[in-house]
Amino acid sequence: MLNKGLFSSDKDDWETPQKLFEKLNDRYHFVIDLAATSKNAKCKNYYTDEDDALSKDWSKVNGPKWLNPPYGRQLGLWVKKAYISSIKCKDPIVLLIPARTDTSYWHEYIFYKAHIDFLRGRLKFEHNGSAGDSAPFPSAIVTYNFDTPWL
Repeated sequence: MLNKGLFSSDKDDWETPQKLFEKLNDRYHFVIDLAATSKNAKCKNYYTDEDDALSKDWSKVNGPKWLNPPYGRQLGLWVKKAYISSIKCKDPIVLLIPARTDTSYWHEYIFYKAHIDFLRGRLKFEHNGSAGDSAPFPSAIVTYNFDTPWL
């Protein structure tokens, strides 16, 4: 049974699967989670809705940055912000996003601008630390300022 919350724009706070994050963090040693809540933050430093991460200058944060943005209607704004920030700094910015390669933000801000790792299968995003059903979409890891493979 599909988890209808993954289709709903009012429920976009699904957590990164912990094992996936740990694998990426072992490689990058992230210093900040750019889109989190106090309950699901993956890093000691993080931005919440109240911090309005889209208004912050991410390039002023030194070190690798993690971003599993809300998958609602503003997803393209998050990807654009990551791309623009990657031009201002040389630190990796790593995103976990749906592999919706037909969208304008993929064409404008990802293809030929970032390293892309398409994930095999469907992720089971977590909510309150528990895994949900498989996502109804494929996912990708998009890395700006990429240097070496993490897989």
